Amino acid sequence: MIAVALALVAAVAYGVSDFAGGVASRRASALGVVAVTYPVSLVVSLTAAPLVGGDITAASLMWGAAAGVAGGIAVWWFYLALAIGPMSVVSPVTAVLVAGIPVLIGITLGERPGLLAYLGIVVAVIAVALVSRESDETVTGVGHPRFTARVAWWTVGSGIAFALSFVALGQVETGTGLWPLAVSRATATLVVWLVIAASWRTVAWSTRSLLPILIGIGVIDVVANGALIFAYQHGMLSLVSVIAALYPAVTVFLAVIVLGERVSRVKLLGLVAAGIAVALVSVPA
Repeated sequence: MIAVALALVAAVAYGVSDFAGGVASRRASALGVVAVTYPVSLVVSLTAAPLVGGDITAASLMWGAAAGVAGGIAVWWFYLALAIGPMSVVSPVTAVLVAGIPVLIGITLGERPGLLAYLGIVVAVIAVALVSRESDETVTGVGHPRFTARVAWWTVGSGIAFALSFVALGQVETGTGLWPLAVSRATATLVVWLVIAASWRTVAWSTRSLLPILIGIGVIDVVANGALIFAYQHGMLSLVSVIAALYPAVTVFLAVIVLGERVSRVKLLGLVAAGIAVALVSVPA
């Protein structure tokens, strides 16, 4: 199934991008990283769009712009939540919303996956929650991050915004190539830089030595979003979204292989569940 294959490409690319971004964020703030990667992705998408071809339509550009605005806001709120909230709660809640909301919207719009695909969707959402969960912080001690009402709003808001970004990309018409993606990267870059301008003094900027990594992230971002757009054009919003949302499993896998991090039993179970979910969704209806 072409849609599942493309969704898997998107998931792998998102996971690689997140892993590289996480490594880079150890030497610069998250905003300092996206300040470079987003403009790079804009340049790459603008360069690739004429080569890929496709018609430029008002509707596709509007959906692309909407996806970019939603994605930029999502990144902003997600990092705000992570800055003062418990990662062990923020990450899985956001990930489950990203996986679940497009599924509900797709089904509401009339999509009817097969029985095994429905089961795969459920398993995938569980897998996303498991692999996204960080180790529990100690509940005692000064400075322990709490899941306050403010953190909850940012967490839920970022999850919804990420999900709406997926949904908007899913509405892009067939035959429009990468032009909607270029517009999406432009609006996302605008949102991120507006946030940076408002919090200039708190941004830890990337060093020159990080540039190769950041440029690579920008390129991979285009691959991920481009694959996702084409996947939506060949398959259901509900199925494509839930497969693409498995990207945290790729990030965890890379952390184990490249950095030698130990994987908890919970995350290992999540990785197994992710594989099962892909297998179930891939079975023809």
